[in-house]
Amino acid sequence: MANITFSSPVMAKDVTVYAVAGDRGTILAVAKAHKIPIPFDCQDGECGSCLVQVEHFNPKAKSAVALTEKEKEVLRQLGKITKDEVVNAEVNDIPPRYRLACQCFVRNEDIMVRFEGDKTQPQKLAVTHAAARFKGGLEIATLPEFFSYAAKVEEDAALHYDQLAKAMAEAGNDAVAKLFAQLADFSRMHLAEVKARAGNIDLSKSVPPDYAWPDHATPERAAVWASDTSMTRLGGLKAALQGERRGYEFYRAVEATTKSPEVAAAAKEFVGEEAEHVRILEAWITQEEWALKHAKTAENA
Repeated sequence: MANITFSSPVMAKDVTVYAVAGDRGTILAVAKAHKIPIPFDCQDGECGSCLVQVEHFNPKAKSAVALTEKEKEVLRQLGKITKDEVVNAEVNDIPPRYRLACQCFVRNEDIMVRFEGDKTQPQKLAVTHAAARFKGGLEIATLPEFFSYAAKVEEDAALHYDQLAKAMAEAGNDAVAKLFAQLADFSRMHLAEVKARAGNIDLSKSVPPDYAWPDHATPERAAVWASDTSMTRLGGLKAALQGERRGYEFYRAVEATTKSPEVAAAAKEFVGEEAEHVRILEAWITQEEWALKHAKTAENA
């Protein structure tokens, strides 16, 4: 067994959890299992989002340090590893100070893991595997074009949620109908915010055609299975979460691929907002799962 203590300014207090060494679980996997809010994105060692500082309580206890080439490269880009640290890791089994949580496997030793929340994001974001699917035909060059795409994303999401709400209501699934109606209202609110930011820009001049989007659909449209009229509220939340994550990845891709500093700056703001939408939905899902679990416990009591 290994004790892993997580510490961060975004947490009310340090949290120590137990992890089974040797099961090939990463620090990120342990953090997710215990709802520790380490930022992450690609989960494949390419984006640098899950940068952590690892302190070993017993530095003399050596265990093989496996640094992948992509982890070393990302740490170099972030300025978080030196040539000497690479040599020490590969030759002397001395672990470097910083690691990527998705690449660092739990060993049979106690460690302290520190992270700084969103501050760990690299200045120039890499295009993750998920974001890369939006690259084709979507290198946005101007602010009018960017705001037109953003407006289309929110407008399409609102219309889609309205359709789902109507279908659920007609099927008598009032709880999920109410949820989708609420999500439609949120999308309309976000659309109004996009238009306010666009100012005097005529968004109708750069409306993106359907073929510009992967699968001919804007990223925040809920998954196809969201139309299942027997869906629970929890299922509806999970379907919405998929759409919000795709929206987040879309803006990440725009920020990473555009050659316009103005578009990159605008996209970066939207990345932060979409990340917040994702966190809100994840919190709702956690609350819903907790409520369902305790309701079932009460029934069995």
